[in-house]
Amino acid sequence: MSDYTPTREDKFSFGLWTVGWQGVDVFGTAVREPLDPVVAVHKLAELGAYGVTFHDNDLFPFGASAAERDQVIARFRKALDETGLVVPMATTNLFAHPIFKDGAFTANDRAVRRFAIRKVMENLDLAAELGAKTYVCWGGREGAESGAAKDVRAALDRMKEAFDILCSYVLDQGYDIRFAIEPKPNEPRGDILLPTIGHALAFIDQLEHPELVGLNPEVGHEEMAGMNFAHGIAQALWHGKLFHVDLNGQNGPRFDQDLRFGAGNLRGAFWTVDVLENGGYDGPRHFDYKPPRTEDMEGVWESARGCMRNYLILREKVRAFRSDPEVQEALRAAKLDELARPTLAAGETYQTLRDEDWPDATIEALAARGMAFERLDQLAMDYLLGVR
Repeated sequence: MSDYTPTREDKFSFGLWTVGWQGVDVFGTAVREPLDPVVAVHKLAELGAYGVTFHDNDLFPFGASAAERDQVIARFRKALDETGLVVPMATTNLFAHPIFKDGAFTANDRAVRRFAIRKVMENLDLAAELGAKTYVCWGGREGAESGAAKDVRAALDRMKEAFDILCSYVLDQGYDIRFAIEPKPNEPRGDILLPTIGHALAFIDQLEHPELVGLNPEVGHEEMAGMNFAHGIAQALWHGKLFHVDLNGQNGPRFDQDLRFGAGNLRGAFWTVDVLENGGYDGPRHFDYKPPRTEDMEGVWESARGCMRNYLILREKVRAFRSDPEVQEALRAAKLDELARPTLAAGETYQTLRDEDWPDATIEALAARGMAFERLDQLAMDYLLGVR
C-alpha cells in the first residue's frame, strides 16, 4: 500500500478558480479572501500538483490595462519558473461579466458575439505563450430560459461560426493548441446548448476543422444529466476526442455541487479512474471542484490534497482489481473476452448469418444462461470497500 503522495508524473492539475473560489453562491457572499495566483501556484506545487490552469480573469480583472496585465502575467510566469508547474490548459471567462448575460458565442446581440470571439483570441495568445496545449470552451451562458428567446438552429450556426473562426486563428498563428468543449445541461442557464458529451460529439462533426476540437467532460456535469460519466468518457476515447477531463464529485441530478473528487458518487469515481487508466488517456487529471463555504484556507488545501489522494487510492484499487486472477476468471465467465471479438469472423458476410441454422435448443440454452455479472460486480465492490 502506498502513502498516496502525488508526484509530477501523476499529472494532477487544478484551476486557479478552484482553490481560489471564495465560497460565493446565490445565497451568500464570500467567506474567504481572494487568493493570489502566485500563492496558489506555490502551494499547489508543494502539494504535488504538476499543473495549473486559468481563465483570463483569474489572473487579471476584466478591463485591466495592458500594463496591469503585463505585470500580473510576469509575476505568474515567475512563480511557474520557480516551482516547475506547467500550464496544460487555459480558458476564457465568458460568463461572469454582465455583457454575457445572454451568452457569448450565441448571444442574440451580434456585437456581444464579436466581443466574445475577440476576447478568446487575446487569451489564446497568452495560452500559447505559457505553453498550454488545450483550450477549454465552457458555454455556461449559451442557452435560454424560454422557448421563444433563442432560435436554437441559428444559435448552433453562430456556435459553429465561432469555433471555425477560432480554429482558423490558431492555425494561422501556428499555435499548438486544440479546443475542448465542456458540456453541461443547465446552470447558470435553464437549458445550455451542447448539454452532454453526445451533443458535443455530434456538433464537432459539423465544424470546418473537427480535428482541432474535442471534449473536456466533467463528472458533475454529466451526472447532473443522469449520465454515466465513465461510459461517456469511454465513448469520447472511442472517437479520439477526449482532449482533457474535469474531475470532481456529484450526488446525482441536482445543482452542480463541485465536490472534491471521490466525494459523492464514489462508485462512479472508481469506474472513471478505471477508464482513464486503462482506456488510453494520457492527458492531465484535472480537478475542477469548489472547496465548500465551510472551509478556511487550511481546509481549502486539505480538499485539494483530498482530490489527489482519492484518485491515487482509487487507482491502486483499480490496478489490484484488474490484476486479480479471480477477477480475470470472472471477466471470462461474463464473456468480456467475446465482446472484443468481431461478430463476423474473417471472410464471413451477412449472408453467413442468414445461412446459419438456429435450432430452438440452441436459442433456449443461450436464453437460459446467466451472465455472471453479479459476481464480477461484487468483486469490484470488495475492492472499493477495502475488503480485498
